[in-house]
Amino acid sequence: MPKPIWMNRRSWVAAWVVLCAAGLAAAAGLNASSTPDPQPEKPVSAECAELIADVEAQVAEARKEDEGDGVLAFSRVRGGTGDDCRDALRDHFRGDR
Repeated sequence: MPKPIWMNRRSWVAAWVVLCAAGLAAAAGLNASSTPDPQPEKPVSAECAELIADVEAQVAEARKEDEGDGVLAFSRVRGGTGDDCRDALRDHFRGDR
């Protein structure tokens, strides 16, 4: 009966290192290829653009007066434009994060 070929520990470790490196390279390649394409900017109505500019001005003023708490809250939205511009506001300020 032929004798089985036994690999020494160094060979096993080298084989595992090669397999792990190949797995990490494959995972990195898959993660890089699955990034979504950036969405094109949606057109914004004139009312929403004015509202966004107003909010940006208020944010800039709050940063100038920085009191250190880092929270800026709005209690009211101008009549009629709030619900229509909600998505435009979210899309615009989501890019700042």
